[in-house]
This record gives sequence, C-alpha cells and structure tokens, in this order.
Amino acid sequence: METEKLKELKFTNWCIKNRTAVYVIAILISIAGIVSYIRIPKELFPDIVVPTISVVTIYPGNTPEDIENFITKPIEKQLKSINGVKKVTSQSLSDVSIITVEFGTDMKVPMAKQKVQDAVDKSKSDLPADLNKDHTIQEFDIEEMPIININTAQCVGIM
Repeated sequence: METEKLKELKFTNWCIKNRTAVYVIAILISIAGIVSYIRIPKELFPDIVVPTISVVTIYPGNTPEDIENFITKPIEKQLKSINGVKKVTSQSLSDVSIITVEFGTDMKVPMAKQKVQDAVDKSKSDLPADLNKDHTIQEFDIEEMPIININTAQCVGIM
C-alpha cells in the first residue's frame, strides 16, 4: 500500500507542537497592548472651540418675507463683509430673524463676537425705525451644551 502524503502548514504544526510558546507570545502581546492603551494620552472632554456667533432680532407683527427683506438682508450684507467669515446662514421666521455666522478656526471667539457686534451696529441705519428691541448676539459654546438630555413623561390617568 502506498502512503498518502498530506499537505501541511509548517507554522500551524509548529504552533501545535509548541503550544506553551504560543501561550507565552499571546500573553506578551496582550500585556504590551494593555500597557500601550494605558500610556496613550487622552482627554475625556477635549476643549472644542467653534467660532460661531448667532444674531437674533425680534420684530413683532411681521411676516417671514418682511423679516427677510427688512431685517435679515441688511444685517447679512454687513456680516458678509467681515474678514475671516467662513459661512453665513439665516432663518427668517414670523416675528424673528436668526443669523448664524461661522468663522475660520484661526479667529478667537471674543474677537469674532466684537466684529459681529460692529457689523450689526453698522446695519442699524438700514433697519426699520420702529425696531424697538436690540439684537441678541450670542456665541456658540460647546461646553454649555448638555451631554445628555433625559425627558421624563408622567402619565396621569383619570378614572
């Protein structure tokens, strides 16, 4: 009878014959991974600075079209002329105009807020005279946003 020669993988056979060495290598790799993970510098909440400023203007008793024509467009015109502006977006709703100005990351937030304030002040001559409230200019701060919102609903049954 002729004996059949089986194909075999040398590395696999070595691992089977030397399983203690394989266990030791696996444990050393695991320990090296754990030590590397512990030594990696990490921060739980990194400081993210997003130079974004919003301008909110309330003009009661007006339609969104009037808000856009009389409030949003004149303010946007001045805001777009600021150096370093990356993007200007706006929403004209009934009674309110919301304009968001995004700056490049090289702009400091207090400086961006001051530039927006100056641009809004320049646009006041183009705004309606009966606009009695000042604009609300706010910076977007990621640290002020909640990490998690939990909404609870209470069901009250009437019997």
